Amino acid sequence: MFSMTEEINKAIGVLDSGGLILYPTDTVWGIGCDATNAEAVQKVYQLKQREDSKALICMVANDAMLERHVSEVPDLAYDIMDLSTKPTTIIYDAPKGIANNLVAPDHTIAIRVASDKFCQYLINKFKKPIVSTSANISGEPTPQNFTQITAPILKGVDYVVNLYRDKQNASPSAIIKLSNDGTVKVIRA
Repeated sequence: MFSMTEEINKAIGVLDSGGLILYPTDTVWGIGCDATNAEAVQKVYQLKQREDSKALICMVANDAMLERHVSEVPDLAYDIMDLSTKPTTIIYDAPKGIANNLVAPDHTIAIRVASDKFCQYLINKFKKPIVSTSANISGEPTPQNFTQITAPILKGVDYVVNLYRDKQNASPSAIIKLSNDGTVKVIRA
């Protein structure tokens, strides 16, 4: 039996060194790295065989961390997070302190405040946002559980978290774009 503290410490060691982790999130199994490290983010794009013009989601532990990495968090964002019945990623204008290759061409960033205890503890202890992208090659189906993760992904990460491997995952997060001009657009419900 693996302890959560032990797994968090091992994952942080990999994240600190610019490596990639495979970890259970509040939605699906994810590939993660330090969201402030451009070289680590590039490794995720390479592993997923994804163009870096298609931005990745990152996760923060709480509202305070969100506010450190977004220039202006619209008030509506807090309402959406409070009222959502499923994990919801919000696309914000004007990110700051994030790797440049994680920022979309329109200068936005997709961020989700973690709702799962493991992710909250991991990100809190790491003290920085982490990338959270589905554990699949771009264009392939999103794995619904650990056993569906393919060998190239398993071999391509530096550490696989030894928790919740029997968990059936929910669907990916909802995605809503909130622009500072007040525009709201649902990207994925």
